[in-house]
Amino acid sequence: MLELIAEPLTADAFAPFGEVIDARTSASFPINAGRTQRHHDLATVQTLGENARPLISLFVSQPVTLPLELTFLERHPLGSQAFMPLHEERFIVVVAPPGESIDAADVRAFVTDGRQGVNYRAGTWHAIQSVLDREGEFLVIDRGGEGDNCDEYPLPMRIRLALA
Repeated sequence: MLELIAEPLTADAFAPFGEVIDARTSASFPINAGRTQRHHDLATVQTLGENARPLISLFVSQPVTLPLELTFLERHPLGSQAFMPLHEERFIVVVAPPGESIDAADVRAFVTDGRQGVNYRAGTWHAIQSVLDREGEFLVIDRGGEGDNCDEYPLPMRIRLALA
């Protein structure tokens, strides 16, 4: 079984897999007569294949227990998938680079601070939604359209959080 420690999520560490969505670290500019600060173009939405279109959804996820036991990773080869917590929910992010198989040495685990979201690039292997502490509500932006856009790869693993 693969043992992973989930480290704090940073944009640099996560860059091989996608983007971290975090208004606290992004450039912004005022709009709406100066009453709104727009944090613009924080992630690239990818929609590949026939009749592809972006989807906006809400996911409500039940909390997981630690250590987190997983049996597989999944990927979406035809589009990116972004998760943004709506109420400062912390969640675990487990990822591996795109490819037809997964090398256990390349699997990484991160934990968000509750105000960070992630955007997985098309084809990036990732774990299922794993919210910590309490039920979580997430804005999700991903791909709809024709074609099979979800593959699973068996990989038993256990994830713990890094000690503070």
